[in-house]
Amino acid sequence: MNRPSRSPLLPLVVAFAALSLSSCTSAPAAADPASPPSRAGTCRAEPVQWAVGQPAEQATMARIWRESGAGLIRPIGPRQAVTRDFRPDRINVELDASNVIIRINCG
Repeated sequence: MNRPSRSPLLPLVVAFAALSLSSCTSAPAAADPASPPSRAGTCRAEPVQWAVGQPAEQATMARIWRESGAGLIRPIGPRQAVTRDFRPDRINVELDASNVIIRINCG
């Protein structure tokens, strides 16, 4: 009985196919956009209202961030476009053209 001869390329093709398929593993799932982001801190705007009318200097902004308990601080300049998403861990500091703080709120 004659045995069919195997092609010498067959093991290489099988090895290449196995290697190619092994790189098709699934990537970790992305964060669910419907779930809320992790919160570093919850914003409280009331304790930092003392800063309204003050120049937005680095030390003042750092103190606002620290005393508000927020995880993020977002300075907003005049006519600056910002996202409208609500983040309970973010404090917004609105500035006028002279870099003076005119409003502080959470979100």
